[in-house]
Amino acid sequence: MVSRGELAVRKFLEGCNCAQSVLYPFCTELGLEPQTALKAASGFGGGMGRHGEICGALSGGILALGLRFGGADRPAIESAYAKVRELIGGFRRRHGEILCRRLLEGIDLATEEGHRRFKELGLREKTCRRCVQTAADLVEGLLGRP
Repeated sequence: MVSRGELAVRKFLEGCNCAQSVLYPFCTELGLEPQTALKAASGFGGGMGRHGEICGALSGGILALGLRFGGADRPAIESAYAKVRELIGGFRRRHGEILCRRLLEGIDLATEEGHRRFKELGLREKTCRRCVQTAADLVEGLLGRP
């Protein structure tokens, strides 16, 4: 059986951004239409629209956790917060950082030069692919899946 992390990496290699790729494998169990998930997560890649903030893979994972554990009442919100803290903690332990620009060695993806350097250094494969895998694997565990 293929893990959700492997499915997320496949989606990433097909051209989806990091956030889309992490959210996508969980659509069915979260009751979310795949196209809706891809649209909802589309602005989170590259650390929020290539702004270099929180890693898009984490953002996709946070969306998934919110759909499962979140809600409008305080207990549901606190439940979602707890799961998000676990996700971020696990991600930080594996990668040492959660900010996209730091994970990508300071490259500014919002610029043409930054995008060129990103490609030259192979960071999509070297860094982003691993971040997508990690985030999806962690979410899978947090959702109670083997």
